[in-house]
Amino acid sequence: MSDVIRLLPDSVANQIAAGEVIQRPASVVKELVENAVDAGAHHIDVLITDAGKTCIQVIDDGKGMSETDARLAFERHATSKIREASDLFALHTMGFRGEALASIAAVAQVELRTCQEGEALGTQLTIAGSKVESQEAVACPCGSNFSVKNLFYNVPARRKFLKSNQTELSNILVEFERIALVNPDISFTLHHNGTEMLNLPAIQLRQRIMNVFGKKLNQELLSLDVTTSMIRIYGFIGRPETARKKGARQYFFVNGRYMRHPYFHKAIADAYEHLIPVGEQVSYFIYFEIEPAHIDVNIHPTKTEIKFENEQAVWQILSAAVKETLGRFNAVPSIDFDTEGMPEIPTFEPMQQGGVVPPSTSFDPSYNPFNVSSSVPPSSYSAASSYRKHSADWEPLFTGLERKHEGGQEVVEQPVEETTLYDAHPEESVKENITQHYQYKGCYILTSVKSGLMIIDQQRAHIRILYEQYMHQLTDKQYVSQRLLFPEMVHFSTSEVPVLEEIKDDLQALGFDLSNLGGGSYAINGVPAGIEGLNPEKLVMELVQSAIEKGGHVKEAVQEALALSLAKASAIVPGQVLTAEEMNDLVDRLFALSAPTYTPDGKVVLAVVKEEDIEKLFK
Repeated sequence: MSDVIRLLPDSVANQIAAGEVIQRPASVVKELVENAVDAGAHHIDVLITDAGKTCIQVIDDGKGMSETDARLAFERHATSKIREASDLFALHTMGFRGEALASIAAVAQVELRTCQEGEALGTQLTIAGSKVESQEAVACPCGSNFSVKNLFYNVPARRKFLKSNQTELSNILVEFERIALVNPDISFTLHHNGTEMLNLPAIQLRQRIMNVFGKKLNQELLSLDVTTSMIRIYGFIGRPETARKKGARQYFFVNGRYMRHPYFHKAIADAYEHLIPVGEQVSYFIYFEIEPAHIDVNIHPTKTEIKFENEQAVWQILSAAVKETLGRFNAVPSIDFDTEGMPEIPTFEPMQQGGVVPPSTSFDPSYNPFNVSSSVPPSSYSAASSYRKHSADWEPLFTGLERKHEGGQEVVEQPVEETTLYDAHPEESVKENITQHYQYKGCYILTSVKSGLMIIDQQRAHIRILYEQYMHQLTDKQYVSQRLLFPEMVHFSTSEVPVLEEIKDDLQALGFDLSNLGGGSYAINGVPAGIEGLNPEKLVMELVQSAIEKGGHVKEAVQEALALSLAKASAIVPGQVLTAEEMNDLVDRLFALSAPTYTPDGKVVLAVVKEEDIEKLFK
């Protein structure tokens, strides 16, 4: 039998690695910019064409590479960052695996122009599909210039699954912002299709955050800084009053590297417990400095998952630091009941200070028009006969009640005919007085059904109704916009602007009127009619975040996300008391829908307690 196991060619192995390392154009930008940071660059330019699908160019003024290094850099596991396994626990660089350039060259056409400082000539290298096409000496400035063209040109399936240009550009900007936030001493520029989108000069950390997300964020942040023998934690956290449901800027960085860490996020959430409403979040920018030997970044090729040697201790330090910062800036309200030594506050007493004495009232306790004795049981007579029998008891209450016309003639109020109250349509009067639905604690509507007792969550029912209404407006382009007397201002980060532009037509279909003021700022000139009392700024930001979560490339998904967000914002709140007519209308509209049982996001709207279960409670 012949042998079946064989060594894969380098080109195939590189494409396999590219499946993990290079997932989309944003991955190329991340790897190339991180390499430029490791090369000691002071200025990095990123030029994008067609959201990276056509070309990605990264230019830096770092130390550059020699002719031999330029060629070896595209080999698998070729790196200048480590020499042996122990170096993995003393990393001070962004990259170390030696897979990025090889993976990029396997799925794209790459051109590199690089030159070291002091050299007269540099090197130009051209690679396509892991195959070196040319290498020659050229004149170029010190540093490196990577040009990646036609990404996934030889992997049609991967290219087919790329999203729209707006979505891919948004992902590029997210990766770019993460690197810029952790390297404030490096200046960055980013251009897309010849238009400058970001220009970030070298500046202090707080100013860098303002340059990326807008100056308004400066008023929302509190400084945090704590140093222990194990770790240093510094950065900024948001004030409790700036909490929002969606769109909070939340970033963790460790030793200059962005990371995701749900466990540490829980520490911050616990510190804000009882300070912000449930379901809302605050912005934070937290930076960790720790010995590289105490963390492990070699978990995933993207290097965003990092394992800490003593996570529990770091969690406690982080939680204490956040609480201490909130207390230091009086973000946590304090209550002082110590009144010792406080001045006496005089009280006003009209009887002692000659004030006006309020008039006194008197009444006859023996008079009670309802004190009627009868040997007939209440259920044995009708409402009409009861009214006739005891009408005399009400007469003293109307004694002297007269009114005068303008002409001065006295007109005595005539009693209403007895038959108009009850005798005309007794069946209809009884029917109108029957309450079909009951409200419980301002949250639930109780109603009797054939199988038992139905309980309806009134807020979720209203969300379901409004969702269908807004979806109808979106799909049929039927909207009514209400102009604002004073336009509201809203600011988006650079990564959010492409998503907003993509869903702008859908927002307009809902009734929003937005004007681009440049620099990520927009004016809200109009909002959908019927949402008075809501904050237009927060509402638009939540809609954009919903579009980011759902994926802005699918119009139907964006419409569903926008309709759901608007329905949640406009729905009645828990605790709102409804009249009988409002409850009837809500229930009728709910059961007129094709799917009244669940909300669009899968939450239960109503439940039925069976009659036999109720009977068991009383056995």
